[in-house]
Amino acid sequence: MKKLALSTLVASSFAASSVFATPITTAEVEAAQKAWGEGIVKIGKARDAKKAAIAHIDEFYNFDHGQVLFKPTLASVDQFRGTKKEALSYFIGQDMAEDKGFALAPYTNVRWENEGIITDGDSAKAMGNYFFTKTNGDVVKVEYTFAYTRDDEGNVKINVHHSSLPFAVN
Repeated sequence: MKKLALSTLVASSFAASSVFATPITTAEVEAAQKAWGEGIVKIGKARDAKKAAIAHIDEFYNFDHGQVLFKPTLASVDQFRGTKKEALSYFIGQDMAEDKGFALAPYTNVRWENEGIITDGDSAKAMGNYFFTKTNGDVVKVEYTFAYTRDDEGNVKINVHHSSLPFAVN
């Protein structure tokens, strides 16, 4: 009887874990990128930018389920943002002196140009450029590398975010 109960438990545990070990697809990465960009636009338009930014971080980043390596574009003093609070400060400018609220620009669009997407089972990596369109029509080009994983519910989440302005010769 114990053998049967143990094997049933192992089988049901394997079945549950295999649901979330579903490989991340290129289409899922592209959908996550599009939604992330739309979220940045929403933060800039929101009446309550803090609430919108918290929702954005919760939806797109894996802070609640593991470590996130976050190196945002306009961070030079506090280069890395390993907590939700630090990511929130970057997006809306609150706790760190250098943060002016990147997502408050506001932007009207975020367009992605992937150099490539590598899928590897339940993780994926993407690298390329994304372009932030400001309300005056100016476009800011940013280089990025994002990595994705699945959270406990099977949602695709960012666990590595590195972005920077392109190199310029002075």
